[in-house]
Amino acid sequence: MSDSPLIRDALAIWKAGVQAVTPAQLFRQKAFLDGNFLCVEGASIDLSEVRRLVVVGAGKASAAMAVALQEQLLCRLPPPLRRLPVVGWINAPQGTYGAADQARLGGIHLHAARPAGLNEPTAEAVSGTQEILQLVSSCDHRDAVLCLLSGGGSALLVAPKPGVTLADKQAVAREISAAGGDIEQLNAVRRALSDIKGGGLARACRAGRLLTLILSDVLGDPLQTIASGPTVGQASASPQQALRVLQQLDLLARPALSRVVHFLQHSPDDSVPALAHGTQVEHLILGNNADAVDAAGVKAVELGYRYVMQVAGGPEGEVRALAKKAAAAVQQLAGQREVDCWISGGEPTVKLPAGGAGKGGRNQQLALAVLQELRQAGWPSHLAAQPAKQRALAFVSGGTDGEDGPTDAAGAWFDVPLAQRAIDMQLDLEDYLARADAYPFFQQLGGLLNTGPTGTNVCDLRVALAARRWA
Repeated sequence: MSDSPLIRDALAIWKAGVQAVTPAQLFRQKAFLDGNFLCVEGASIDLSEVRRLVVVGAGKASAAMAVALQEQLLCRLPPPLRRLPVVGWINAPQGTYGAADQARLGGIHLHAARPAGLNEPTAEAVSGTQEILQLVSSCDHRDAVLCLLSGGGSALLVAPKPGVTLADKQAVAREISAAGGDIEQLNAVRRALSDIKGGGLARACRAGRLLTLILSDVLGDPLQTIASGPTVGQASASPQQALRVLQQLDLLARPALSRVVHFLQHSPDDSVPALAHGTQVEHLILGNNADAVDAAGVKAVELGYRYVMQVAGGPEGEVRALAKKAAAAVQQLAGQREVDCWISGGEPTVKLPAGGAGKGGRNQQLALAVLQELRQAGWPSHLAAQPAKQRALAFVSGGTDGEDGPTDAAGAWFDVPLAQRAIDMQLDLEDYLARADAYPFFQQLGGLLNTGPTGTNVCDLRVALAARRWA
């Protein structure tokens, strides 16, 4: 870690943004009990009229959401409701909960549906998904279901249609990601291959109420895309839509997807049936990327900075193009007195090299690409040449879930000392970028952002600072 006060402030601002969208914080702000009513934002459930409360969910933050639900609401039920049966099943990644969490939850089972750092479908996710489907289908009109969804839910809710295998689902995730596809494209294909995505959970549910609480990791909060929309009626993608996505990404002829393409080409393009069993379905967004950016701004002001913010409203595109825009924004900070902090939220894609990628993730790749853009503009060596016109800089980019690609880092950061070390070591930034190998670059320089699982997931958060004192 750098001793630079600038990078310490940048990291403090980043962490404040993440902390604001943790389930514990969001449930404290937005959920409460009012007599017999369980209230979350604008929705309420009269628990005195409920035979059984069923809690299901999936995602990187789903275990933390279940714990927050228990501590903020369920353990505080008034005496007449304390005998209300509460059961459930949560598909969560390993490392996002512990034995103490499971002990708190009682009848709500936390299921390790994938290893930490492996964001793709597994056999454990398939078995856990069947438990969820069986549980909601066992309900009747007297029951209420709370569904807790967050980013990463698509890889944790896995119910392949007949004719589709787990290996097919894994190949879809790998190939679309490697081709630079965004989350909306990936989840459109996933929905066409799944019995739970695209409203499948809602169609299986027989409860009187189905209330879905969402921590959104998709820019713009499209319900059909977050965790692939398992509780959103009419959200299923058609086979033709999925084929168009594969065509756009030039993947129709990929050998690894031959079975998937054949399945889609021979699947009827029928409309998805509407819910026909009277379940009242509602959705609430508890937190999203904009909330994290706003909270980071509050921390920046607390530390004495004047900030500008940018929140992407949809897919940001490839990371190298985004890096040019981010570097331009950072350079503006270095040359003006009015603003000294830039906060940005979004999620770019990384197109992996055809010959095989190195080690890294989109945030590490973005930090490296921004550093390269600044290097090409003469930073940091120009600080000595033009001391009256420029200021020292710091930059942080990290995934709010604490995961960045298949690595143990959340992202990466740099400041003037780190940039100078890279120059002194004669590191070829462009070579690391071309190989998508940002992890070892930042590892040797001490610039990895390591947080471990954060218990939340609302896309990525970036912070840049310029020193208040002119160099």
